[in-house]
Amino acid sequence: MLNNVFLKTMRDQRRSLIFWGIGLVALALYIALFFPTVSNMPELNKLLENVPKGLAALFGGQIPDYTSPVGYLNMELFSMMLPILLLVFTVGFGSGAIAGEEEKSTLDFLLANPIPRRRIVAEKFGAMVASLLLLAVVFYVGLVIGVVSVGMEVNYGRIAEATFSTLLLGLVFGSLALFLGCLRGNRGLSIGVTGALAVITYLLNSLGGMVEALKPYRILSPFYHHIDPNILANGLSPVHAGVLLGLIVIFFVLSLVVFERRDVAV
Repeated sequence: MLNNVFLKTMRDQRRSLIFWGIGLVALALYIALFFPTVSNMPELNKLLENVPKGLAALFGGQIPDYTSPVGYLNMELFSMMLPILLLVFTVGFGSGAIAGEEEKSTLDFLLANPIPRRRIVAEKFGAMVASLLLLAVVFYVGLVIGVVSVGMEVNYGRIAEATFSTLLLGLVFGSLALFLGCLRGNRGLSIGVTGALAVITYLLNSLGGMVEALKPYRILSPFYHHIDPNILANGLSPVHAGVLLGLIVIFFVLSLVVFERRDVAV
């Protein structure tokens, strides 16, 4: 099993994936099943029109039609809740992939096998991608079941595209955490720096919709490339998705390079 890092990592994560999957399905069903109550309360839109600008900034500067299926799912899931949950999962996974093994003194067992360092990183990264893809599929199925149950008029393909974009967003920060773990071998540092950058870039995108001086810099935020296209309404943007995918590839390649050259504490 040690000669196949991917399978070993997936095996070690199986219980975590089960509980994460159950939680995501429960969240998807809860949000969908609550929609009929919201759709019968048009006064909510009038209330949201008067919210402080600071709150509006959390949704890119605009509050959508909360009683519509697209606006409701955007606000409740794809703008904040789902990205946060997937970031928690991927940052934890990415930071522990190498740095966690190193801090637990288990990395030397891996390195003692005839496995190239780059292969270890690649298979750890592959396990993160596979795990997140599995959770995304489970979440999508749960949400579609909920949407069908309450008769929400929303395109199922667009839901899949929005879920995929959220997956890419999570992998951006997960691959960043992996890179920092490979670079320094410190899981706490990896989580802290990645978490801080996630908050900073989220606020950059949000406040950039309100503060004129920050608007040109919104493109530097991964959240901008996930939220701004309004995928549920307009579909997946190849350009914005390409930017997220490019960041993932960059951080992955950097992880391979720095771990290959670094002295490992074992």
